[in-house]
Amino acid sequence: MTRGFRRIDRWLSLFEEWTLFLSVLAAMIALFFNVILRYGFFYSLAWSEELVREVILYTTFVGCSAAIRSRATVRIDALVQLVPRLQYPLALFSHGVHLLFAAILIYYGIQLCALQVKSGQSTLILNIPTVYLYALLPLLGVLMTLRVLMMATVDIRARRSAAER
Repeated sequence: MTRGFRRIDRWLSLFEEWTLFLSVLAAMIALFFNVILRYGFFYSLAWSEELVREVILYTTFVGCSAAIRSRATVRIDALVQLVPRLQYPLALFSHGVHLLFAAILIYYGIQLCALQVKSGQSTLILNIPTVYLYALLPLLGVLMTLRVLMMATVDIRARRSAAER
């Protein structure tokens, strides 16, 4: 990877790892106290369940970008094992599908955010404006686009260096 890609990768990784860590930690603490209060004092915190639901959404979306970096996305590699020459074309096809998915997330995510701004909706208990939740979609699309471009560059350079040998 180039120096610029390494810097972007480092910042994206830092953002992904720390926000995932902090959000899951907050959800676990809230859920832990909710269980203690529910079974120990017969009192329940309604907001903790909503927080956990939002954290699950967030970790799913941001985890998609992290999965691309570690090449942990779902793929069927039986064809690659049978015909190894298809590894590079199928990798490029996979990158293209990821980019298409990222573009769809950006496009429709922006439309959903605009709709949420117009409607002014918020979550029931925590009163979080839903535009913040829907803003995860274009954010994920941008993160995925950056990750896919970096991984595709790595694959293309590896292919070129292997061809030069």
